[in-house]
Amino acid sequence: MPDRHASTLGQIIRQQREHAELSLRQFAELVGISNPYLSQIERGLRAPSEQVLQGIARSLKLSVEALYERAGLAPPGTGEAGDVLYAIAHDPRLSSRQRTALREVYEAFVAVSPRRVRGRPEPREAG
Repeated sequence: MPDRHASTLGQIIRQQREHAELSLRQFAELVGISNPYLSQIERGLRAPSEQVLQGIARSLKLSVEALYERAGLAPPGTGEAGDVLYAIAHDPRLSSRQRTALREVYEAFVAVSPRRVRGRPEPREAG
C-alpha cells in the first residue's frame, strides 16, 4: 500500500510534469534521476529524498514548499506534527505498511491528547 503523502505528492509532480508538456523520460533526464525512479515517485511507491525533491521543484520552476502546498501537505519543518509525519514518511528503514501504522498511531494519540503550551511541562499522572 503506497504512503498517502508520497502518493499525493507524486500525483502533483505528475500533473505539473504533464502541464509542462514533458515526457517521463525528458523530465527524469532534466532532474537527473532514472525513469523507473521517477515513475515510482509519481505513483507514490517511493518518497523522493530532499535532494531529488529539490531537483524536481527546480525543474518545474517551483519551490519545494509550493509542491507541498499544491499537494495539500505541510512541508517538513513546519511544526512538530509535520516533522514527525515527514520523518515517518521518509525513513528508508520502514516498510509502507509500517509507515501507515506509525502514522495512524501517531495521529490517533495526537487527536486525543490535550494541547500543551510550549515550554510548560506536562502534568504528572497521579499514581
